[in-house]
Amino acid sequence: MTTSELPATSVDQITQRRRGTGLIARDAQRDAGGYTLIAPQTGGGRVWLVDADGAVAHQWQLPVRPGRHAVLLPNGNLGYNGSHADSPARYAAWSMWHGGDFYEVTPGGEVVWRYQDPAHHHDALWLPDGHLLYAACEPVPDAFAARVPGGHGTASPLHADVVREVDRSGRLVWEWRAAEHLDPERFPIHPGFGRVHWPLVNGLGVQADGTVLLSLRTTSGVVGVDRATGAVRLHIGPDVLSHQHAPVPLADGRILVFDNGNFRAGSHVSYSRVVEIEPATGAVVWSYSDPVVQAFYTPFMGNAQRLWNGNTHITESATGRLFEVTPAGEVVWEYVIPWFAEYPDAEARATGPGLLNSVFQTFRYRREQIPWL
Repeated sequence: MTTSELPATSVDQITQRRRGTGLIARDAQRDAGGYTLIAPQTGGGRVWLVDADGAVAHQWQLPVRPGRHAVLLPNGNLGYNGSHADSPARYAAWSMWHGGDFYEVTPGGEVVWRYQDPAHHHDALWLPDGHLLYAACEPVPDAFAARVPGGHGTASPLHADVVREVDRSGRLVWEWRAAEHLDPERFPIHPGFGRVHWPLVNGLGVQADGTVLLSLRTTSGVVGVDRATGAVRLHIGPDVLSHQHAPVPLADGRILVFDNGNFRAGSHVSYSRVVEIEPATGAVVWSYSDPVVQAFYTPFMGNAQRLWNGNTHITESATGRLFEVTPAGEVVWEYVIPWFAEYPDAEARATGPGLLNSVFQTFRYRREQIPWL
């Protein structure tokens, strides 16, 4: 029996919706304002642009559900990371988090560019020159898989990450393979994760000098890759981070990271936080967590964005909760995604069951960045 087939009741059975949806709180004197772009995982391809008061300012309908997220491009168009309809299943959770069907769409809904790679999963970056940088994966030989420590189970084959960059014609212009550049012994899979995907690149960023930042989910940590050689020049490890997402380079060279907190060492409860890291030392120079730490937690997905007024926009993905905090950690805006639905396919529902309002990442934009609105 699916969630939609449950007997009728006078009490809403969606916990998050009982607690309130839409705009929850706003301090208009201290929040950044602007518009938030939301592409819910179970939204059926609908993408919403919501103003600071929680009203829908614009909406798109895409032909496929999101594989992960959507962004507004500098030219005003929508960059959409869609779920590829024909991506073959690689392992149990693949259906929930693969993408691979990319669209650029005008505000009026016209598709002006499309690119497909059924091996894509998780994050992708639309670069300033129009190129697309994204994570994919491929199976590795059993002999290499045997060198990767940790994890549970004996699934075969083991998939390893390949980061690819393509230009507007779809031509491959850069490629990086984890199996060629990471020492497996230095990057063991945490025992809490299955041996299906190593090291699972779930987030990307590009620093000012061109270094490509990769968030490694199952091994925990962020690495910085030299584009010219493929060598790892930076490693912020599991002594600092706990199965994080979304490494975002800041203007001053620091890195903002959404630190999910799965299997956090030294803690008796699971909680998420946002951290700002000085890459030269690995030191955490700023962080946000809820004063009641377990009140802010998403075990999967999530991102943070430093806003133009110095505040930070945060996506607590699993609960569809979006909020903004000041540098002092005070919440000045909060919104809960009001659109709930199931994943349309049984494979995804097996990993993410129920009526969900979850979202991979959301982004805030200034009014000046949306001249067509």
